[in-house]
Amino acid sequence: MLSIPQYRQAITDYLHEKVQVKEPVNLYEPMVYILEQGGKRLRPVLVLMATEIFECDYKKALDAALAIEIFHNFSLVHDDIMDDAPIRRGKETVHEKWDLNTGILSGDAMLINAYQLFESYEGDTFKDLSKLFTRTAIQVCEGQQYDIDFETRDNVSIDDYLLMIEYKTAVLVGASLQMGAIVAGTSQECRDAIYQYGRLLGIAFQLQDDYLDAFGDPETFGKQAGGDIIENKKTFLYLKTLELANRSEALQLEHLYSINPPDNSGKIEAVKALFESCGAAELTKKEIENYTRIAFEVLDKIEISEKKKEPLRNFGKMLMERQV
Repeated sequence: MLSIPQYRQAITDYLHEKVQVKEPVNLYEPMVYILEQGGKRLRPVLVLMATEIFECDYKKALDAALAIEIFHNFSLVHDDIMDDAPIRRGKETVHEKWDLNTGILSGDAMLINAYQLFESYEGDTFKDLSKLFTRTAIQVCEGQQYDIDFETRDNVSIDDYLLMIEYKTAVLVGASLQMGAIVAGTSQECRDAIYQYGRLLGIAFQLQDDYLDAFGDPETFGKQAGGDIIENKKTFLYLKTLELANRSEALQLEHLYSINPPDNSGKIEAVKALFESCGAAELTKKEIENYTRIAFEVLDKIEISEKKKEPLRNFGKMLMERQV
């Protein structure tokens, strides 16, 4: 098996081969711009890794892996539009660098391009990949809608939030691993188990993302510091703080989430202080560890050698320790 950097490089090389600027330039240049920013390429790496774990040449999964990467970036382009986010991976977002209409249209083209990549597969492999991708894509949209709805709902529970991040983020991680298993032609039992491993790891990943949004270094994290706080997003940190806070602290937090001052720095620091003083910051880290532990328990039950499990276990540990 290759190392994670080697899988990442294989995806990058294949992306440069398959996605290039052509006419009309204003459609394709934004696509290349967002895709060439790199990011972590976690999901396509998982596709390739799973393919080799189940004894198949990773090169057979390059189209599926690239489809996942393009779809993920499509969702980021539209997500940034909906959030009016100015920065992605330390650079201007597509709609800021070009304009809103270009961001929408280029995002649409990326989604179609992702579907096109499955055309290289045949028979049951094509059918299974397409069904999984379609189901996952609609779940991601449902998760995004839940996220939007939560902005105006006052009765969001932690269970509601966990379902939202499962759909918005975790199902795509699970699908990435399952796509590798499908390309490798493994059993349905193995496909389902590797999906669950990815889903649980994806929830841990998003909880870590929420934590880093508040407490990470924006220089390494690549996003606007406290972006979720500025947008008054009801994250796990926010909901857990409300659960643990006394009445005075809860009222203070709710007030902070009802205002949008011209300078958000004071608001961000005040909210972060509540996250920490109420214990929500520490409990969020424990929840990340809990989902990762359960994911590892699922991985332990998959009928592959310990040597094959080790890269996935190391991948999970890397996600827990990440700062970006």
